[in-house]
Amino acid sequence: MTFEEKPEGNGSLVDENQLYLGEKHQAKEKPIANGKAKLSARQEANAKCDLPRKSLHTYIWQEVQRHNQETDQWLVINRKVYDVTGWADRHPGGRQVLNHYAGEDATDVFRAMHPDPDIVRLYLKPLLIGELAPEEPNQERNKNSQLVEDFQELRRTLETMNMFNANLGFFFLHLAQVLILEALAWVIVWHFGSGWLITIFISFLLMVAQAQGSFLQHDMGHLSIFKKSKWNHLMQTFVMGHLKGLSAKWWNNRHFQHHVKTNIYPKDPDIDVGPLFVIGELQPVKVCLEILIGAALLMPVYFNLDSILVMYRSRDWEDIAWVSSFYIRYFITFGPFYGIFGTMVLIYLVKLLESPWIAYVTQMSHIAMKMSKEENRDWFSTQVLATCNVEQSLFNDWFTGHLNFQIEHHLFPTMPRHNYHKVAPLVKSLCAKHGLQYVNKPILKAFGDILSENAVMPY
Repeated sequence: MTFEEKPEGNGSLVDENQLYLGEKHQAKEKPIANGKAKLSARQEANAKCDLPRKSLHTYIWQEVQRHNQETDQWLVINRKVYDVTGWADRHPGGRQVLNHYAGEDATDVFRAMHPDPDIVRLYLKPLLIGELAPEEPNQERNKNSQLVEDFQELRRTLETMNMFNANLGFFFLHLAQVLILEALAWVIVWHFGSGWLITIFISFLLMVAQAQGSFLQHDMGHLSIFKKSKWNHLMQTFVMGHLKGLSAKWWNNRHFQHHVKTNIYPKDPDIDVGPLFVIGELQPVKVCLEILIGAALLMPVYFNLDSILVMYRSRDWEDIAWVSSFYIRYFITFGPFYGIFGTMVLIYLVKLLESPWIAYVTQMSHIAMKMSKEENRDWFSTQVLATCNVEQSLFNDWFTGHLNFQIEHHLFPTMPRHNYHKVAPLVKSLCAKHGLQYVNKPILKAFGDILSENAVMPY
């Protein structure tokens, strides 16, 4: 089998979007010739499951848990034990995602992060080294097995309800919104000139386009909207690189670490972002000024520099080309009115305005929730304890890109956002059954809690 060497894609254990199974390789030397590739791969996976298997070596949980180092990584998926040590560097989602689950049960996170796990199982097969002994429980003994079973049943119910099917029109309308705002900004400056009032106004339009573009690329990073994975990849790199000016692979590797170990220090990079951006109970917020400054500088300084550094170190020419096209587009469209220096100022002014919006929307659901070091909780508890929602309204849905439903998004990352409100009552019911608090706040309170040192929940 051949794998992409560079980390990219959905940030998952193996990413369908980046393996290009519909165009490249179905198995070792067996080429795929047409659009039936996905069906063929799934049928092959199912057929292999039906074949008589040789007896596998059996392990107890204590033995699996010992293999939790960067140089020795085992994990369990559906009671099967996999040694991913030698393959971690080639993992499309980055080696950290695998390392964060070394020595643990990864069944639910595996299912959560893969739009089509049947195909991925073909690539797991060479990594299989055994299975749990018959007397061993499905999960580690410290986990609530009934809660795990109830959550898995909920997921099966939602799959039956087609809650993971994306509405293509919804996302194209969102893309149209971004493109129209960008075009409108250029038309205004072309027609009315580049006076300072016009500059402020078009900066506002471009800031809205950038923020909504952030929400759109977030969708593209999680979902398989198109039937052919290469189109998912192309759409995300277009939105993230060309419209946002950031590396798609950098974002994927960073963001999905946040998803798999939410609010767990230091595995979640969103709570380990350096001295200027200290947050939470483990890194206490001592003054509001640090958060205010950090929010304003997050996009134009920290994210931009980090993205450039990652692209340079990995020699990622594809992302470098897409990011370069972002700056070329700005210089072509706004350079005649502002010059080179003025256009650079405009770009960073727009990012400076966008930054607090994105920082507050993404962090309002996490900073005030549980932060801890690794406790090896089950998937459902980890996400619910570390995440809260913001009340639904037409404005809140638009302003947050539906990330006001962060609980549902974190439990089901590959679910399209237009379905979050439909599944929220079922998630809330499961929380009530198992005594977990389902936190849902007004948006102003959620923003206020970001600035409040006392908002960090004591545990």
